[in-house]
Amino acid sequence: MSTAPANLGIQNIGQISIIVHDLPRATAFYRDTLGLPLLFTAGNLTFFDCGGVRLMLGPAETPELDHPSSILYFRVADLTVAHQRLLDAGVQIVAPPRLITPMPTYDLWMSAFRDSEGNIHQLMSEVPRAK
Repeated sequence: MSTAPANLGIQNIGQISIIVHDLPRATAFYRDTLGLPLLFTAGNLTFFDCGGVRLMLGPAETPELDHPSSILYFRVADLTVAHQRLLDAGVQIVAPPRLITPMPTYDLWMSAFRDSEGNIHQLMSEVPRAK
């Protein structure tokens, strides 16, 4: 007999953990290069605000957790400008801005880059279509 899963009341993502090996270097990257607001530090952890989602940077608690993070997709209004700023900052680009898919009212564009710790992330932009 199967039963429906209980509604946990999940509202949104509250925090994402990103494994880092050099906390000062990673803190500088997320603060200075990506421009995310620094919320606070606690011990060997640094916390940033990303549009209401908290990003937690810190070392892996155990060896099995010591691996690159999930891909974060940072929404930007102007992908061309944001991509150029990453280039100007010397950030390693994995994939230049490219059209991912046309949607009914916008085109989805993305560009992939590596953070200071080697994690791959993406910039994404939903570009409105001309009417």
